[in-house]
Amino acid sequence: MSRRKILNHFSRVDTALAKAAKGLEPFPEFPLPEQRRISHFESLARAIVYQQLAGKAAATIWGRAVALTSGSRAPKPAEFLQFADADLRGVGLSRNKMLAIQDLARRIESGELKLGSVSRWENQKVLDKLIEVRGIGLWTAQMFLMFKLGRPDVFPSTDLGIQEGIRKLDGLQERPTPMEAAARASVWEPYRTAASWYLWRIADQAD
Repeated sequence: MSRRKILNHFSRVDTALAKAAKGLEPFPEFPLPEQRRISHFESLARAIVYQQLAGKAAATIWGRAVALTSGSRAPKPAEFLQFADADLRGVGLSRNKMLAIQDLARRIESGELKLGSVSRWENQKVLDKLIEVRGIGLWTAQMFLMFKLGRPDVFPSTDLGIQEGIRKLDGLQERPTPMEAAARASVWEPYRTAASWYLWRIADQAD
């Protein structure tokens, strides 16, 4: 996705967002470099670990999980299924997160979830398949689409940061509902991923 092309599009369809974007951190090339280096399984397993945890705590738990294997590489699906539950709980994984990663690994190993072909799937198929996995909801699946697969037109309307970004961008008193946020985002198609990036940056700005 060309940054110039994206900003030119925003300039045509939404001058407020275009103006805000020019003063913010540039939209990066997706997938992000750190996501390019890891497998689809690792990306999703890490996302499960990081859910509802501070980044430092989640990184510590994930590092301990990686240490269950030899070397510095992350465990593969088959290896995760061979670990004793006690070992996985011992690295700090909650029971629900342990079961979620095991379910993900089991689906991959059985061939039920063929992540090797996921890059060829339409967005909706990716979402539908991923949310069947225990512990992976719509938001996590959307983050996978954006940050791992680099899809240009994804909009997580339930994300509070996105809603807060719209509130600040449009000078609203209250955050929009997910339905209102999705309607607001229609003008940014087909670059709603970039719009989301800028909305997160806008939300982070001090009032």
